[in-house]
Amino acid sequence: MEFKHKSVLLTECIENLNIKPSGIYVDGTLGGGGHSYEILKRLNDDGKLIGIDRDNEALKAAGEKLQEFSNLYTVHDNHANIINILKELNISSVDGILLDLGVSSYQLDEQSRGFSYMHNAKLDMRMNQEDSMSAYDVVNNYSEDELERIFYEYGEERYSKSIAKKICERRKEKPIITTFELVDIIKASMPAKALNEKQHPAKRVFQAIRIEVNEELIKLKQTIIDMIMSLNDGGRLVIITFHSLEDKIVKHTFEEMEGRCTCPKDFPVCVCHFKSYGKILNKKPIISNEEELQDNARARSAKLRVFERKL
Repeated sequence: MEFKHKSVLLTECIENLNIKPSGIYVDGTLGGGGHSYEILKRLNDDGKLIGIDRDNEALKAAGEKLQEFSNLYTVHDNHANIINILKELNISSVDGILLDLGVSSYQLDEQSRGFSYMHNAKLDMRMNQEDSMSAYDVVNNYSEDELERIFYEYGEERYSKSIAKKICERRKEKPIITTFELVDIIKASMPAKALNEKQHPAKRVFQAIRIEVNEELIKLKQTIIDMIMSLNDGGRLVIITFHSLEDKIVKHTFEEMEGRCTCPKDFPVCVCHFKSYGKILNKKPIISNEEELQDNARARSAKLRVFERKL
């Protein structure tokens, strides 16, 4: 299957990166290369773009899409390792970083990857297929308490307890191997009214398992801090999130890095000596317009936040 992914909030990302033609930029989630293509178009021969992705299929597809550009450097790694990645490339700091934290259309639509509750496939959900732990391991090896926790924390699933219990009961009979087997268990664990809601009943659990398999939230705060500290003066970090848990971490980490005086208002001078590493450029997240939503329904939950580094 061809690697396809519609770049969300493309215009808004490019505008907020404030690209310098001779600058050095990072696309921490290269994907199909849509955002990177627009960045590279705005760079001259002295500019550089480092494209990072955990998915070898994404790197291959992006390499083909962006083959006309000689100043693209692709890296098969997790963007959480940004400090080491830049160090290995002998780059001390960069002028902008983009993170699109969504799952690609390819990963959702390619049945063999096991990300989607709409296709029957082996439970997988690994963004990096070289990783050892898959969705199969989570579903079949986690304790009932662990399953309940991740369904509730990462999926905000109301019926996390009953779903976890039903999974553990079913896997005593035989391992749960496919996505549709898991979907059936989830549906069987819910009251009838929940099955008639607009949202697919398995959406939250599949999200939770995907987050657990790929450690999407565990390292996010430190990754944001590392990326901000890797920016030049005036450099910008642009992040797109697709669910409230990610957005909350981005929002709160940006606020911490912006820094705020905690002294009482009647103090004549600041004595708390707060440290600011820059400023948030949009207090409210940027969202997709109606035109984009008509073209790409998956953009509906996207939120974009921007932080500018100040030395």
